Amino acid sequence: MNRTETLEDFYHLKLNWLPGNLGKEMGHFNVFRLEDFVATYAQSTPYNRKDFFKISLIIGKNRVHYADKTVEIDQQTLFFGNPQIPYNWEYCGPEQSGFFCIFTDTFFSHFGNVKEYPVFKPGGNPVLFLPDEELLRVKQIFEKIFAEIDSDYLYKYDAIRALVLEMIHLAQKMQPATVLYSDQNAATRISSLFTELLERQFPIESPIQRIKLRSPVDFAGQLSVHVNHLNRSLKETTGKTTSRLIGERLVQEAKALLVHTDWTVAQVGYCLGFEEPPHFVNFFRKYTQLTPKSFRREAMV
Repeated sequence: MNRTETLEDFYHLKLNWLPGNLGKEMGHFNVFRLEDFVATYAQSTPYNRKDFFKISLIIGKNRVHYADKTVEIDQQTLFFGNPQIPYNWEYCGPEQSGFFCIFTDTFFSHFGNVKEYPVFKPGGNPVLFLPDEELLRVKQIFEKIFAEIDSDYLYKYDAIRALVLEMIHLAQKMQPATVLYSDQNAATRISSLFTELLERQFPIESPIQRIKLRSPVDFAGQLSVHVNHLNRSLKETTGKTTSRLIGERLVQEAKALLVHTDWTVAQVGYCLGFEEPPHFVNFFRKYTQLTPKSFRREAMV
């Protein structure tokens, strides 16, 4: 897997210049028309994580890979990319149009925690197919963002934040209510902290990088709760045990590494905390009914 793409990488590779406000405390935001990048994106972009958020409206035939999933797209689509999940696009047709905006977590730091919205959370659905009426609304939001960013209005970035939030809420209203709402209690808070701690161990970008937390006891110790309390909280909020959630996340990462790197099975297992390759093979087979080599072979077909 390629290393995490930074904002500096994005500007160097796509535009060959750097804006002057990348390191400022207010964070960074920018917006683009996809048509200006079609030639740049003639080849597939690297499958990797980015250290910034991205919201894309893409009209055209495409294929998106995110985490361990692949989605075929033949209609207008809204995509929410976040720094925790690796992804890339394959442009499968010549007719491409749309918009995208990029921004850092710091851009919203004093205006709410944007990464807590379901469209950006790990395990959520970042790909939304838009009906025609919603497509028009999203286009209008992007055009308003362009107008604001080109204006001399002193508070234009506040107005832009409001427009981005409008787009996020529009997308969330299109999702099932069960995805959006949960009781804000102690179990929910522990579950959120557990997820953040789990995701913080990724990305794995080198065969010598290794996760440090792999067992329920490891996570309970870091969260200063009893392992049984952690398990009850996760069961209440997700319906799954601590071990199951850890295992599913490790398998997700294993699949991505097997498909998008040329590392050996032993190297992938080592990165995920397995001392011996047979232990990793048995673990992977338990969750997928395939050995890592069989999965890699089938994924490459």
